[in-house]
Amino acid sequence: MARNEFVCDCNVIHQDVVDKINKEMLNDELFYKISDFYKIIGDSTRIKILFALDKEEMCVCDIANVLGMSKSSISHQLGTLRRSGIVKCRKSGKEVYYMLDDEHVREVIEIGIEHIEHKEGK
Repeated sequence: MARNEFVCDCNVIHQDVVDKINKEMLNDELFYKISDFYKIIGDSTRIKILFALDKEEMCVCDIANVLGMSKSSISHQLGTLRRSGIVKCRKSGKEVYYMLDDEHVREVIEIGIEHIEHKEGK
């Protein structure tokens, strides 16, 4: 039987570490919200939209053109992102422009890209 070198084979509890982390542990509701946030951005179409919006605020027509998709499908995805507080919009005449909700969303997208590119050696 092969032995997995990544499995802890001891019964030692480092109580100081356990106590420290338990004091800092967030409540379950916040963990659920964080999980939902990553589920929302964990879709390749939505992450493409977020990448585009990280570069420039855009209207639905422009995003659809960049991604080669229908306005309807882009609008659907933007609705999900907007309801989740990841993007926001502003109206200018008949046009609606979308942008990332805040700098935190921008940082999450950029750090994700940086992480993947670093792992791939780019």
